[in-house]
Amino acid sequence: MQAPPNPAQYATGSRRLDLVLCFREPGLDLSGWLDFVRAQVRRHAACLATLQITEEADHAGPGGDGGFPAARQALVDGVVAAKREANRLGLDVRVGCNSTIAFDPAQEFWTDLGRRGGDEFRSALDYAGLDFFPDVFQPIPRERLPETIEGVINLFRHQSLAAAGIEESVPIHITEHGWGTGADRPYSRQAEVLETVVRTVHDHSEELNITTYEHFALRDANTSHDHPLYQLGLLDSDYRPKPAATTYRDLIDELSVRP
Repeated sequence: MQAPPNPAQYATGSRRLDLVLCFREPGLDLSGWLDFVRAQVRRHAACLATLQITEEADHAGPGGDGGFPAARQALVDGVVAAKREANRLGLDVRVGCNSTIAFDPAQEFWTDLGRRGGDEFRSALDYAGLDFFPDVFQPIPRERLPETIEGVINLFRHQSLAAAGIEESVPIHITEHGWGTGADRPYSRQAEVLETVVRTVHDHSEELNITTYEHFALRDANTSHDHPLYQLGLLDSDYRPKPAATTYRDLIDELSVRP
């Protein structure tokens, strides 16, 4: 099942697809998964820009693939298979993976990926994605937000990716970021956090080789639900823009690198 159905319909004009292949197989046999990965490369060859293999394979909670026993091997083997297929077809497709932030000093997840995949995995990896939501799951004082963001992206580059032996020449993509509104979480603060995160990431983009930022949600899942995870959108669930939508548009206009 695809969400949304037939994503290629949105790849018109200069738009190309940023596709994520989730892994939800309860068993250990990866033959069907690898066939699926290769088939998606072929299916979307004409409009594919990036292909993320698995979704948060380090995270076993809602939305993550980490609860499935073969998720890590699926990530490693899937990256290699996707890159081989893209190269076979002569496609300019960036193949990557993502994770949440790990404060584990041993960086067990990334160390394990490096051990499983070795040089073949590292050479196939075109980017590494980071999903992070500062001030959503744990409150951060306003004055400490920039240094917290800086600390997280530095940790990801110099500890997480380094633990897997991933070179600094491999770009970082911010694959998910957002700030949920809701009870006692005003729209104005969402716009403020968005601007702080984007500008801090931009300020360190050259130093840390960060080439992409992606906001988590265009539209709220349910604006009438007070929990912030239902209100991560730049628009409410009736498509009315929040102030953050204007902030984001202005940041894109100011900071985007255009061909």
